[in-house]
Amino acid sequence: MKFHFISSNTSEAIKAKEEYIKSYNQTDPELADMIIPIGGDGILLKSLHDFNELNKPFFGINYGSIGFLMNSASNKDLKEVIKNSKSTDLKPLKMTAKDEDNKIYDSIAYNEVSLMRQSHQASKFQIKINETTRMKELICDGVLVSTSAGSTAYNLSAHGSILPLDSKLLALTPISAFRPRRWRGALLSEKNIIKIKVINFKDRKVSVTADNIEFRNIKEVTIQSSQDKNCKILFDNNHSIEDKILNEQFEY
Repeated sequence: MKFHFISSNTSEAIKAKEEYIKSYNQTDPELADMIIPIGGDGILLKSLHDFNELNKPFFGINYGSIGFLMNSASNKDLKEVIKNSKSTDLKPLKMTAKDEDNKIYDSIAYNEVSLMRQSHQASKFQIKINETTRMKELICDGVLVSTSAGSTAYNLSAHGSILPLDSKLLALTPISAFRPRRWRGALLSEKNIIKIKVINFKDRKVSVTADNIEFRNIKEVTIQSSQDKNCKILFDNNHSIEDKILNEQFEY
């Protein structure tokens, strides 16, 4: 079994990467059987974006703070741990954004797509689902659309719902909603196409971020589940992501 190791910039992750390379050797990503990100969720998401075209499985090892999508570091033989691990497919979001100059940006997101105000003024959004206007005006700091895998990240911090991996749902969640103040968001089938328009986009600037990729001065964003770009992530058999998601719902 051949590995390609990649780490975040922390000293702990870099040192761990060096130790893993000494023990298991380093292989070019194109020739490796497995991509091994070392660090936190950020380095895993970056690896998914960088290497998804190679159609390789990923096994993340946590040397970050939370590492929800990562596996705990272990002294066990890495090959044996991976051999007995459980596979989970992550389906990303496909995002198409248009800025105020009508320039088009495309990206994918394995966690979430989020729109955020760029100034001190609250943002104003119109939300359409399958070309039907469901909310004429949402006044807030921002709004996000999350996958089930990303529902315990930014979405949960914004008081969005946690989604089981097999739910085939997307979470549409406002960030600091001002009007309507009591709106907490919506759960939508992944078959839906979500279009978010920025009202008064020239006066109230808005950026959009797909995982860690940002575009600014946006006036319209279309979000839907991607039919390709799926990635396979492996989890230690004793610590599946399904268990992590379940545990999050009972923590207080």
